[in-house]
Formats: sequence, structure tokens, C-alpha cells
Amino acid sequence: MLLTFALSSLRFPARKPLSLRLPRLQLRFRTRLVSPSGFRMLPNQQCDKKSKVLVFGAGNFGSCLADHLGDSSHVVYMWSRSENLVKHFNQHHRNPEVLQDHAFAETITAVGPEFPSSDLIRSMDVLLFAIPTEGVRETLTALKPTLDEGRLPLLIFVNKGIEIKTRALTLEIIADTCGPEIAKVATFLSGPSFAKEIVKRQPTSVSVVSLSPDHAEQASQLFHQPWFRCYTGDDPIGVELAGALKNVYAIAAGIAAGLGFENNTRAMLITRGLAEMTRIGTAYGASPLTFLTLAGVGDLFLTCSSPTSRNYTVGYRLGQGEKLDHIIKTLGSVAEGVTTAKGLKAIVDELGVAAPIASGVYDVLYEGRAVEERAHELLSLPPIRELDLSVEGGKPAKRLMQKLGLDG
Repeated sequence: MLLTFALSSLRFPARKPLSLRLPRLQLRFRTRLVSPSGFRMLPNQQCDKKSKVLVFGAGNFGSCLADHLGDSSHVVYMWSRSENLVKHFNQHHRNPEVLQDHAFAETITAVGPEFPSSDLIRSMDVLLFAIPTEGVRETLTALKPTLDEGRLPLLIFVNKGIEIKTRALTLEIIADTCGPEIAKVATFLSGPSFAKEIVKRQPTSVSVVSLSPDHAEQASQLFHQPWFRCYTGDDPIGVELAGALKNVYAIAAGIAAGLGFENNTRAMLITRGLAEMTRIGTAYGASPLTFLTLAGVGDLFLTCSSPTSRNYTVGYRLGQGEKLDHIIKTLGSVAEGVTTAKGLKAIVDELGVAAPIASGVYDVLYEGRAVEERAHELLSLPPIRELDLSVEGGKPAKRLMQKLGLDG
């Protein structure tokens, strides 16, 4: 009797469901279906078509997109120049260079280090390019002889940057290497999307754009899932500029943090950086509304506010007094804002627009100016009108549209 009473008076903690008691086990073996909170998202079943996809590039972003597509039941091949990476990935389904803790979808096969064969390329439904902008021209030049315009795969580009020597956007590089007809149907994916969060299936949204609305829709359907939402558009020039320029402003935000400035300063830099991006883009010929999209302010906000951003890290270390050469050697990955700053400087000079933050970053990176001195000069500028968009210009975009055989 006493034993029964004692047992009945005890308060045992409620047992959690097994799915909540074992989050680490779930995440280790199936990160693609469960977020750290246990919130579940079922795959999108709206698109029944399963595609064969070849991803050029096995870095952070190429790897995470390959994983996303592979986990969406597409058959994915991922090309890398590293023989060790190819062998290790195919044996262990892990990338030894990036996202090392993540178990990748088993529907992915790594290929390389040789350039993919013509037979493999011609059997693909989708070619996805996740390589630095400086390598796009070389890759497309090697690819062009294998492309059959009668059965052209969907071409998707996710790189962000401006070619230094030519100041060309990727759209123009495609036109130069593959011809205007292929450039007109190329698609571009951009937005606030850190690779490490995509592989965890953290809800993410991106812009998917093309001069061809049909091709933008095809790319959107390929990628769209509850955890990876896609929004289409038709301004690839604006999306490319936004994706390239935000990296330069992320360096500025990192410099400010490295100097010890806090939230007010970051908010100032993001807002004034957005104003500069919009001013540059409008003068170039892009729509100012594009800079209010996921590819514009969305990506700018993420990159400027996260210490894990490569470009932010470069700026932070500059603000802490480190030299650029040492930072680049020890960074471990590409920070495209460093090279983009040089191409952007030439574009700004050609357009004749005011871009004091971007110019300041260029001076620190390439003119040897001290970050404290350049920051003091920026803060000492006189007050100006807050919103000042160009009502004329657009010559670079007009030239590009003429190259594509389209009205400027």
C-alpha cells in the first residue's frame, strides 16, 4: 500500500516523441528532411519530370545545389578539377574540401578531373555553372563545340561577379562564347543563400531570371521545393549586377566591424550600399526594382550581416589590420568581392556615377589606402540627397541587348 502510494506520488517528466529525442541522429543521416528544430517539410510533388543535371564546380555553392537537386530525385553529376575530390566523393558521398560534415545525396556522381566528355554533356537536360566568374569564359569556350542548339540543355548560372579584363557580365560572356541565341535563353539564380544552410534544408528563397520567361520558369520548377522557394523575373542584367556588387559592400561592412563599429553603422552601410547599387544599376540600364528583390536587398542584407560570409570576413580582417595578401592566402575559398571591386571601379568611372563606398573599398584593396583614413574620409563627406537615381544612361545594357539582337 505504502509502495503504491509512493510510486503514484512521483512526478516523471513527460517522454518526448522519438523524433524529438534524437535530433542529432536524424540530422546526421538525413539532414535533407529535418531541420534542427524538428520542423518537417515534405518534398514538392508538383513536378514529375526528373532531369539529368551536370554541375560545373564542386565548391560550396555547387555542392549544395547538387545535393538539393539530387535530393529532389534528379540524377546529378558534379564536375571537379580535383582527382582526390572525385574519388573521395564517389566512395564516401562527402566532399573533402567543403561542407565536410554533410552526407550528400546518393544520386550524385562526381566526375573529373578531365573536362566532361561530349557524350555526357549531350545526354544532360541541365547544365549548371557554379564556378568563379573569371573561369566562365574558358569553360564555355571548351563547352561550345558539344552544344547542339537543336537540343539545347537548360543553362543555369549561379556565379556572381564581373570579368575583370573585359568588365563583362556573365550574360555577355555567354554571348561572346556561345552566341546570342544561347545567351537569350540562359538563366540566372541568385539570392540570400548560404550553402551550409541549404544542405540543412533551412527555408531559403532565390530569384530565377532569364530574358526568356519560359526558361526562367523551367529553372524555377527544377529547383523549387518547400525549403527552396523560387521567384522568377526577366532582368538578368540587374540580377547579375546586384549579385556582383553586394560582395563589395559586404567587404565594407566587414571593415566597419573590424574597426569596432556596431549595428547603427552596419545598417547605414547596408542602406547606403543599396542606394549605390541601385544608382549604378539604373545608370547601367537595369530596372531599379530588381535591387529590391531577393537577388538585390535580400542578398545584400545576408552578406553584410553574417560573419560567415567570405567577403565580410575579408573586410573584417582588413579592419583588424591584416594585409590583403595574407588574408587571401589563408582564407581557404574565393571571395569574389575582391576581384569584383576592380571591375566595378572601371564601370563606375565609365558611367560617371557617385559610388563613394565602392570606391573606398577599391582604394583599400588596390591603392594601399589605410582603412581608418579611408573610413574617416567617407564619414566626412557633405550631406546629399538620399534618393538620386539616374534618369539617363543605360548605354552598357543597350550595347549588350544589341549584341543579342534585341532592342535596347
